[in-house]
Amino acid sequence: MSLLVIEWSSVGLKAAQLLLSLSILVILHEFGHFITAKWFKCRVEKFYLFFDPWFSIFKKKVGDTEYGVGWLPLGGYVKISGMVDESMDKEQMKLPAQPWEFRSKPAWQRLIIMIGGVTVNILLAFIIYAMILMVWGEKNIKADSLKYGISFNDPIFKELGFKNGDKILAVDGKHIDDYTDVLKKLLVVDSNVTIEREGKQMQLAMPVDLIGKLVEKRKKSDKPIISPRVPVIVLDIYDTSIAYKNGLRKGDLIVSIDSVNTQFRDQFDAAMEQRKKGAAISLIVNRNNNNITIATTLQEDGIVGFGAPNLPEQYDSLGIYKYTEKKYGFFAAIPAGIKRAGSELSFYIDQFKKILSPKTGAYKGIGGFKAMGSVFSGNGWDWEHFWTITAFFSIVLAFMNLLPIPALDGGHVLFTLIEMITGRKPSEKFLEYAQVVGMFILLALMLYANGNDWFGWGK
Repeated sequence: MSLLVIEWSSVGLKAAQLLLSLSILVILHEFGHFITAKWFKCRVEKFYLFFDPWFSIFKKKVGDTEYGVGWLPLGGYVKISGMVDESMDKEQMKLPAQPWEFRSKPAWQRLIIMIGGVTVNILLAFIIYAMILMVWGEKNIKADSLKYGISFNDPIFKELGFKNGDKILAVDGKHIDDYTDVLKKLLVVDSNVTIEREGKQMQLAMPVDLIGKLVEKRKKSDKPIISPRVPVIVLDIYDTSIAYKNGLRKGDLIVSIDSVNTQFRDQFDAAMEQRKKGAAISLIVNRNNNNITIATTLQEDGIVGFGAPNLPEQYDSLGIYKYTEKKYGFFAAIPAGIKRAGSELSFYIDQFKKILSPKTGAYKGIGGFKAMGSVFSGNGWDWEHFWTITAFFSIVLAFMNLLPIPALDGGHVLFTLIEMITGRKPSEKFLEYAQVVGMFILLALMLYANGNDWFGWGK
């Protein structure tokens, strides 16, 4: 199979996961509006997954409601009678209000209908995280247990004073227990990072635009920004490989290539980038505490030809770092799921604050469907990863919908709250104009995000 076919297969798999994830979130978000509207006896004219300008892929009317699937996968909607929404049905709004219409309901009922979608998204995130903790458990790599510290795979870290092998202990004075939180904290760092180097602690000052610089790097490279620093260990090797025939064995620790130190994976990868396919090389390996020299050649695909550890459990068994898994029972998973959802929401809000501050450069990381799809697995359907991303997207959808922008739920909520406080309801004409302005803002943001994905408009 050619690399091009593999690449397109990966893209297709990511696209399928993104489509399924968004479909689940959109349907349940709109169901939140639908069920609360029905609860207060509002007539729901349409319930659609995706938008249906000019035509729909599928539709069926049941009672007063037309259920359907549109052809434009940019979201979904419910059309509630007597509500100024994206349908911009001005003719209906010119007629006298009817008892079954949204506009005839008390403000508190309209408020509940408007927050119904967000409420469902928040509950969904709680449920998914709880399910993940029950089925797959909570995985943790102790940050201070990394025997050889961290590999920093971007030159910017060297410029900031980091060295491969450093351990990151705290960000902005807050201790980090789990290594998987390190990158998250670096993305929203405000001032400094506490590290441990050769047994000594020190602080490194961070620039205000660190997140912007890291985002730019992410667009240029598929390598992880940071990774645990690990030795190069031969875990598996076929007895038919060239290296095996020349003496390389399972359990060998590769110390150097052509006298270049390659004790750690970052050093090994850098050395291999300088070697040509099929080139002759001289390896020094440590076997049973003895150094052995092995002369061999690289394979036609440019690799030595052995399998290295790639699972946390394997590194734990080798004493490289401490890895734990904890599965939760049903009742314990509920508060743990809520706590995790709260933590992810806090992380997203911190990112959002960075985006609102141009000097951080975080706006460069705003992405559309390409960026969203890229976070899914392209190497097979990983359900744990799929549900983890879906839960996070659910939190993002809830937060973004609460922004006080006309055309979003938050805009409707804002106008309703003002009405409840002042006792004065905004005119239908004002709501129509506000809806148009809001839709224009959302379209502009969508164009920018997707343009930034493909053309790097944020640079």
